[in-house]
Formats: sequence, structure tokens, C-alpha cells
Amino acid sequence: MNDEPQPGRRNFYGRVHGKTLRASQKQYLAEDLGRIRLAGISRTENPGRARLDPAALSGGRPLWLEVGFGGGEHLAHMAQRHPGVFLIGCEPFVNGVAMLLGKIRQAGAANLCIHPGDVRDLFDLLPDACLSKCFLNYPDPWPKARHHRRRFVTPGYLAELARVMKPGAEFRVATDIPDYVRQTLEEVPRTGFALMSQAGEGGAWEDWHSTRYEQKALREGRAPHYLTFRRL
Repeated sequence: MNDEPQPGRRNFYGRVHGKTLRASQKQYLAEDLGRIRLAGISRTENPGRARLDPAALSGGRPLWLEVGFGGGEHLAHMAQRHPGVFLIGCEPFVNGVAMLLGKIRQAGAANLCIHPGDVRDLFDLLPDACLSKCFLNYPDPWPKARHHRRRFVTPGYLAELARVMKPGAEFRVATDIPDYVRQTLEEVPRTGFALMSQAGEGGAWEDWHSTRYEQKALREGRAPHYLTFRRL
């Protein structure tokens, strides 16, 4: 489903396959992914690496991005809650893609598309200052210190995110890992963002939709953190 990883790239995510897919999930992948998948990302489709046209993609609507949508709860909710925007969801985990496709089929949301792979493939093809909002919800924490450079909130990833976000665009981060909060607060403002708000449990955004990862964290006694940044 995904392109081969580019040589020299260090992934900020872990596995791409989980437990065996249910028959219904295999059906979603076979029948729905081709229709919802963002075209022109793979090297087979776009060998010349031509830039995407955000206006054509979104129909002139504001363009939002979710980096690593997990099981798709938040992305599907946002698509329904905000019909006047267009969302791109990037997720390399096949099981998560299948779960989202099931939610989309149930909800009938049409204002979104999926890149079932690395968000950096998308960054490579997006023009400057085209995103109005970005979500990073419960990213892989890479808890060991020697792996912190694999986190998304490091200069290489953040520089590309800053490039594709419009001035004034909002970047939301949700995590239950205190050290991820620390690194986010240190690194994100260095790449052209200003911290607008920081909240704990009970302080989520008005349109927030809790994810399976947040529910797991709460069951295990880890408190959520919600950080909001604005692109300068």
C-alpha cells in the first residue's frame, strides 16, 4: 500500500502492520481506498515530483492536515464537524487506515482524502503556505532518550511543517507524555510558531474528539496535554 521508504530517512513512526485485518476492513481497503486516496503522491503516479495544487484539491476550501490519524476517530469527526473545510489525513499504519475507511463509509463524509504513508511524502509536494490547520494527536512518543530524535517535534519535520502552513495557521498537539510536552514546547517555537495556549485534562479544544489512544492513556492514569501554536 505504501511506497518504498526513501534511503536515509529515519521514520518518526513505528510499525505499519498490526493484527490481522477483519474481513470488513479488507473490504474497505479494496473498495474504498482507491477512491479516497490522495492521488499524485507516489513516484509511480508522479515521477517528476510535480507540486500539488491545493485549490484544486480542496475546491477552494481551507485545507487542514492530520499527521498520523491513528484509528481515524478525530479525523472523521472533524470532517463531519467542519463541512466547509477539506482535510488530508496521513497514516502509514494499515490497520488505522482500514478503521478510518469504515468510519468514513458509515458517516458518508466526502470532504477528506488519505495518504496511507509518510507525511513527508506529502510535504515534498505541497507548495508554501497552503495549510490553515494541522493536528498532531498522540504521536509515537519514542520514550527512550536515544530515540527522541525520531519524534515528529524535531527540527527537520517542523521546518517542513512551518513551510507549508499559512501565517496565522493553527498547529494543535495532544499527548499524554510529559517529556513530549517538554520537547514540543522547546522545539516548535524555534521553527516559526508561537505558543497560544497550554491546557491539561478538561482543557481540550471546543471541537476536540477524544481518540482511542487518549482513552487508553486515561485508563492507565496518564493525563492529557493540549498545546496550541500559531504560525508566525
